[in-house]
Amino acid sequence: MRALQQDVPVDQHPKARILLGLWIFSLVSLTDADEEFHGDELEEALAKAATENNTVILVVANKAYTEGDKPMLDIFLDAFWLGIDTHPLTKHLLVVADMDVLWLRNPFLRLMNESLDLQISVDNFNGDQWSDNNPINTGFYMIRSNEKTIALYDEWYDEKDRSPGKKEQDVLFDLMRKGAFKRLGLEVRFLDTVYFSGFCQNSRDVHVVSTVHANCCRSIRAKVADLIAVLHDWKRYRASSGDVSGFRWSEHIACKNSWHRRR
Repeated sequence: MRALQQDVPVDQHPKARILLGLWIFSLVSLTDADEEFHGDELEEALAKAATENNTVILVVANKAYTEGDKPMLDIFLDAFWLGIDTHPLTKHLLVVADMDVLWLRNPFLRLMNESLDLQISVDNFNGDQWSDNNPINTGFYMIRSNEKTIALYDEWYDEKDRSPGKKEQDVLFDLMRKGAFKRLGLEVRFLDTVYFSGFCQNSRDVHVVSTVHANCCRSIRAKVADLIAVLHDWKRYRASSGDVSGFRWSEHIACKNSWHRRR
């Protein structure tokens, strides 16, 4: 899930369209149609979906996420209906980034100074929100569009082209470990899993958790099963009238078992 905030005009840099939506990057790579035509469509879509401060929530939907009796898309949208202060955010969704993330509360209330270049979730939080020793996870991040982040995207996708078979997240992690964030002068905050949690590391506090990401999971079927369990946990919490003394997140059994089965 990517929440992007526009800081420079889209046409100021040839890569700005890619920064403001992986959607246009995918379109250009899959079709020979006129780039300017798609650029106009993207700008119109971004303008319609943007908040007052030009923030857009980008979400990737592939075919597999729309299939099955209870597809990932339905589960993703269910969380916006069941969450706290999340339903109004649906009008700012541009469906194109990871949707295996449940938004249980408005996460923007937990995101810091808008001048930060990148705020990104992690698999396991090491206790220091400024430490690049945190294992990043691209399931949820907020990035500002400016010259530094555009340069990061340039390097990211150039490196991905040279790394066949490697996931985008792993490519970005490698760039971080090689010092790209510091070299580009990026101000980066790594998000605490208390608020931006996942299956790798559950939130310790259901009273404040904003998002739950189905990370550390190998198959879509397993993600669907365990995300449904999270929604059941959330409904149980909402019906508890604040008494969560015995609350525990359900074990992510399907995802744990997914690592011992063939895809």
